Amino acid sequence: MTRLLDKYKAEVMPALTKKFAYKNVMQVPKLDKIVINMACGDAVGNAKALESAIADLTLIAGQKPVVTRARKSLAAWKLRQGMAIGCKVTLRGRRMYEFLDKFMNIALPRVRDFRGVSRKSFDGRGNYALGIKEQLIFPEIDYDKIDKIRGMDIIVVTTAKTDEEAREFLALMGMPFANA
Repeated sequence: MTRLLDKYKAEVMPALTKKFAYKNVMQVPKLDKIVINMACGDAVGNAKALESAIADLTLIAGQKPVVTRARKSLAAWKLRQGMAIGCKVTLRGRRMYEFLDKFMNIALPRVRDFRGVSRKSFDGRGNYALGIKEQLIFPEIDYDKIDKIRGMDIIVVTTAKTDEEAREFLALMGMPFANA
């Protein structure tokens, strides 16, 4: 069992059930999946750039990413339909809880001038998205071995029906939200 899953069962479920007066344990919000997306715009002219992005994402997520391809051709960006332009990984189960634990407790505090993550980044259906400017905040990434600083999008998908439920759920799980 992971630390975060134990915390969810012991503390978060009872607190949410009490606050929102759920009648059934299946109504309590839980994590569904975490999607990490790393776009690699320089992959158009440099195939090695995508390989290093895939290597970084594999280290961070602990699972091999899928290559994402362009849906449309864009002449201004010298982009053809079907070209490899990034990678993404979908985490579920034990890996998802381990990644979220590592992300909230180790990686986020390493962000420069960190004052908490935004409370407004919910999509209206209980899912939370945030962007990271550099992959260096993760302890697995060796500073000397990276060729370029890349950002990534992290989407936390929950089973919550509203943003309020999802916000409370993530706050109880330990997400460091900003006070404002």
